[in-house]
Amino acid sequence: MRDAISFLRRGKRVDLKPANPTQTVLDYLRLEEKSKGTKEGCNEGDCGACTVALGRWKNGRLVYEPVNACIMFVGQLHGCELVTVDDLKRNGVLHPVQSAMVKHHASQCGFCTPGFVMALFTLYHKGQAPTRQEIVDHIAGNLCRCTGYRSIIDAAREACGGQALDAWAEAAGATGVALQAIDMAEDVFVKTGDGFMAIPAYAESLTQLSLEHPDATIVSGATDVGLWVTKQLRVLPKIIHTFNVKALHAMTMTSATLHMGAAVTYADAMQGLSDFDVDIGEVMRRIGSTQVRATGTIGGNIANGSPIGDMPPMLIALGATLHLRHGTTERAMPLDDFYIAYGKQDRKAGELVWRIDVPKLKSDEEFRAYKVSKRFDQDISAVMFALKVKREGNHIRQALLAMGGMAATPRRAPQTEAALRDLNLADDASFQPVLDMLARDYQPIDDMRASSVYRIDTAKGLLLRALHELGGNGSTRLVGVRSRAA
Repeated sequence: MRDAISFLRRGKRVDLKPANPTQTVLDYLRLEEKSKGTKEGCNEGDCGACTVALGRWKNGRLVYEPVNACIMFVGQLHGCELVTVDDLKRNGVLHPVQSAMVKHHASQCGFCTPGFVMALFTLYHKGQAPTRQEIVDHIAGNLCRCTGYRSIIDAAREACGGQALDAWAEAAGATGVALQAIDMAEDVFVKTGDGFMAIPAYAESLTQLSLEHPDATIVSGATDVGLWVTKQLRVLPKIIHTFNVKALHAMTMTSATLHMGAAVTYADAMQGLSDFDVDIGEVMRRIGSTQVRATGTIGGNIANGSPIGDMPPMLIALGATLHLRHGTTERAMPLDDFYIAYGKQDRKAGELVWRIDVPKLKSDEEFRAYKVSKRFDQDISAVMFALKVKREGNHIRQALLAMGGMAATPRRAPQTEAALRDLNLADDASFQPVLDMLARDYQPIDDMRASSVYRIDTAKGLLLRALHELGGNGSTRLVGVRSRAA
């Protein structure tokens, strides 16, 4: 067992013993390393001003991904290379991304610029020319309050034109060797005053720690827990990270089911789940941002039990099975049974969300999912809608309908599901009684995101849309596309 985390910084290995288990990467950079290029904006992972790049060894190659330093704990640097905007200029020469930003006058007040540069640095390292839409999607987590997006997109088009040819590309081989030299097969346990930061390397180590310290906070991507620290000012003395347990990153597809470990990130799960249905890919494109999807996990979204999480309604409607682990004992349940009440899940002290099994759609099944939010990108849902139907010709024989934002937990609509059975999709006049059943299944609250009346009316509109699309045998299907940005 080791008592320090290890990561690469400017070509050198750093062994660090954090004094605070919830110290953020942003605070480490600005307060300890004195690297001031990375900025603090919103301090909640929304504006992208704090974006840095993490280099990880994945599937035999070095991959750079953007992350939000403001809500990322230093423990998450273990086994990675950290690159910031302070590093890019070499021997007085700007990085190609920086040069393009200068050329296209893409920096105005300049506060957001370091974050945009680092987001584009990771796009540059994808090694292929992106489309305009791919550029827009990639920087959706970076806000420019001076509305300078067009010039930033122009800079990205010029700089990210193909193969990466910078110092990091040249050093990729050596970086890969150095990353692999960090022994990730060792458990890490750093004592910090009355608490600790632990990074187990094995499933057995993780489950044992969780049993011994049921009061510890389990952290996967920290895209939610990070805000507990930066916004709610919570003191979390015991942190157990799950990211180094290989079993939790496993993702396998059988003939009938997708099996995902709880630590699989949105980014890694996106293609597999998108292959189920185009609507899933569209919703996942709008979950958080590139930075959030690089670290946020499917299991974390399930475990936090948020009533407005985007993944649980879709997974519930797909008929997903949740596996929990308590020591050496595992149990399984339908995902919708996991949620009991607001902030309360069917999980014992020390029990961990372990795996999610998602059945593929059968030949006689169809799926629809829609997200409604105030902003298109990186916004919390006012209403999240997911529906799976089994059909026979124009008749629905079975339905699974789940919604988020409509109750204290992600929840199915049993009375509406019953009303959908045997519905004739060719008979529009039969739709209204089904829509009216939603008010029996849900009594949503008024809050800052939407009123109760709005939510019910929106839910009815989404169900009506789904029924019209299904009734058109797919010919009328609409998939949301972002309006063209200037």
